[in-house]
Amino acid sequence: MKWSQRRAAPRSWIHLLVAFAAVASVRRAAGASDADAPDRPAPDAASAAASAGPTATPARPADARRARIEDTATRRASFEIAGYNDDDHVTVVTPSVALGITNVSGASLQATYLVDVVSAASADIVSTASPRWHEVRQAGSVSAAYKPRDFGIAVGGSVSSEPDYLSYGAYATVTKDFDEKNWSLFFGYGFSHDTIGRCGDSGLCTPFSVFARELQRGSFNGGLDVVFNDTTLGSLVADVVIENGDQSKPYRYIPMFAPTVAPTVAHGASIEWVNAHRLPERPLEQLPLSRERFALTSRLAHRFSASTLRLEERVYRDSWGLFASSSDVRWVFDLGKRFALWPHGRFHVQTPVSFWQLAYVSAPAPAWDLPEYRTGDRELGPLWTAEGGLGVKWYVGGAAEPGQWAVQLSGDEMYTSFLNDLYLSHRVASLAALSVEGEF
Repeated sequence: MKWSQRRAAPRSWIHLLVAFAAVASVRRAAGASDADAPDRPAPDAASAAASAGPTATPARPADARRARIEDTATRRASFEIAGYNDDDHVTVVTPSVALGITNVSGASLQATYLVDVVSAASADIVSTASPRWHEVRQAGSVSAAYKPRDFGIAVGGSVSSEPDYLSYGAYATVTKDFDEKNWSLFFGYGFSHDTIGRCGDSGLCTPFSVFARELQRGSFNGGLDVVFNDTTLGSLVADVVIENGDQSKPYRYIPMFAPTVAPTVAHGASIEWVNAHRLPERPLEQLPLSRERFALTSRLAHRFSASTLRLEERVYRDSWGLFASSSDVRWVFDLGKRFALWPHGRFHVQTPVSFWQLAYVSAPAPAWDLPEYRTGDRELGPLWTAEGGLGVKWYVGGAAEPGQWAVQLSGDEMYTSFLNDLYLSHRVASLAALSVEGEF
């Protein structure tokens, strides 16, 4: 919520808002939260003159012209370097930068830029006799918002580019506060367009004009933010995403098995076993050409005397038959004025899409009898993931405002169990991030 137009918030509110904003998942259509708004009223010349009292000496015109104009903008900048590594031989390094400026009038502007540097020799790549591949993705976004009182609007756009993929999109959101900002409603819409291409092992890419698949996505987002009391915040967010286009990966080939062999395929079967028992033909992945996604996310943050507990639950369902639940908990502890420490835990579980098969069946060529839909994307199969980690934040600003600058370090370990897949039965991954952020 925006607090600059309310009574001065108690100290517990400040900690609660900072923690809630820092750990909440970013939603594309930004809602009623306005954690970046300065916690102070806008300057008012009439109020300033009145506070001077009847004995104050009026300013002479020449003095007024020479008076310094107060800068009411708050500027923020951050830099982060994040890394991912798993035992399936996938490594990702992601440096990113974010800049923002907020004025007490309710206007704000933000921009982000990141680079993903990916190196992979996963089981899926090795199974097709392909070499380790390297790729670089660049992505940027810009957004602007204006919320002078109890009604606000935000707009933004983003673009992402890699050698064989181009995506761009835009969104708009409206927000309305009620009951002196104790609860707020928001609604947003976003649109994106993706172009999927193909590159060879040599690194040469086919022009989009020769080969390309198009994907369009419309996103509807709405929800409610509530201030329950001086120590508790909550939100409920609903998302509906409608996708049209071919999302099939042009590099993913699906092993096919004869009807007599398919029942003998074991969960986690090795690359060598699959190659020895599959049919010679390996058709490309084929997914349905449309998908509707539905998600409901609830968040709760509670401020204790020296810590903040944040809980999140997300349920998901789509038209492909996948159902998922994700639970997230983070407890941020204050260690004096200079440090904060938090443990983090997450658990995710999902069912497979309706057309998921451990072993797809087909008659041998030339009498192919391919299933209409087929995939080897294990993120569409049955799985569960348990994640845990720690984070620490060091406030390195001056004595008056230690939170003006901060250094943050976090790390998580993830264990994923694939319940009905070829090649892999589980995956262990590590996530780490180091960031520096400042306000000036």
